[in-house]
Amino acid sequence: MSDRLASLTERLLDAARKAGAETADAIAVEGTSINIDVRGGKLEQAERSEGTDIGLRVLIGRRQASVSASDTSDQTIAQMAERAVAMAKEAPEDPTAGLADPEQLARDWDVAALDLDDPSDEPDPQTLEDRARAAEAAAVAVSGVSQSDGASAGYGRRAHHLAATNGFAGGYARTSHGVSCTAITGTGTGMERDHAFEGRLHAADMPAPEEIGRLAGERAAALAGMRRPKTGAFPVLYDERISSGLIGHLLSAINGTAVARGASWLRDAMGQQVLPDWLSITEDPHRPRAAASRPFDAEGLATAQRKIVDAGHLHGWALDLATGRKLGLPSTANATRGTSSPPSPGVFNIELTAGPKSRAELMAEMGTGLMVTSLLGSSINPTTGDYSRGASGFWIENGEIAYPVNECTLAGNLRDMLMRITPANDARAHRSYRVPSLLVEGLTLAGE
Repeated sequence: MSDRLASLTERLLDAARKAGAETADAIAVEGTSINIDVRGGKLEQAERSEGTDIGLRVLIGRRQASVSASDTSDQTIAQMAERAVAMAKEAPEDPTAGLADPEQLARDWDVAALDLDDPSDEPDPQTLEDRARAAEAAAVAVSGVSQSDGASAGYGRRAHHLAATNGFAGGYARTSHGVSCTAITGTGTGMERDHAFEGRLHAADMPAPEEIGRLAGERAAALAGMRRPKTGAFPVLYDERISSGLIGHLLSAINGTAVARGASWLRDAMGQQVLPDWLSITEDPHRPRAAASRPFDAEGLATAQRKIVDAGHLHGWALDLATGRKLGLPSTANATRGTSSPPSPGVFNIELTAGPKSRAELMAEMGTGLMVTSLLGSSINPTTGDYSRGASGFWIENGEIAYPVNECTLAGNLRDMLMRITPANDARAHRSYRVPSLLVEGLTLAGE
């Protein structure tokens, strides 16, 4: 597969040169995915997809254009290059556009050390169906579950290859296995639902589907009798299921695109304290068997571990070459890319410092407040950090779960919220975002 993709990218670059491009980069992606859905003990849907996508970016001076296709014939590749060059000639000049210099490129990386590609055989459809059936059966066996809303099992493998006229060429493959299940409690207008999902790169790391189904059933059954919580200022505990979203707002604010546009609530915060001083956020693109690991970024630069926040203070943006040039800074090797667009910044494998206490211990400390297990809707002002989200979960009284709640809204400002977080110690090691449950003091809660 890698030889075929490498050949495709070389054909794209050759076509770009012949069409008149001064420099260019090309990406080829080949993927397979299988997904099996069951509902009520019966097979509901089975899907399999296979395909190859190619993308080409050409540059003429500081003008660039990107094109993509799913046809790899010589004729299509030649047409792609001609159209891309014609588009680039008409594009506005971008002084920050351009490939990496050869001395910036990654060299001597070790893809095998990342262990991204499961060497075991692709699961057959019957195996996936059996996993989905087992998850669903375990969910409906939980007391309080009235019915299943279906279960799924899937597998995927995607191989990527990137090449450019600056001399870079490299690729890697990544597999994925997953099982999900959704269960319902109650009937009619009193129905509530919840789910469980587990995904891993290697099949050997997956929990049993029965465990996933049982968890979905227990989560759904616990929601029976939901009501609206009180209104006021209360501590809020973000469950580990959704706590990464809170840190995700910080990561969005340090994205080079937002910072360069001045559209980030952290745009002037470099070097300032953004978290309690005992907390750090580490990015590690080289974590083995992690979903966001990679040996190089989408511009061919070597990835490396770094501290984005160190001892509470902001130490780095997420930059690709273009946003780095806009800010007068070097790239942090955080470029991401699809086949149809130029690179843009992202982040790879995040870990927030864990606290010394369990979620239950934080719950006991908060006394009365809300534990959030689900968020919906979003009103986040990216410039000011003002925060408002719909939420559901459980009302806490005397440090213990009292009853399930829904139809409430949380409000605050992200800058203030993040300075008042206390993490638990329950982050799951396999997740790309290792973020434990987070206790946030003094949020405004709108309920009944």
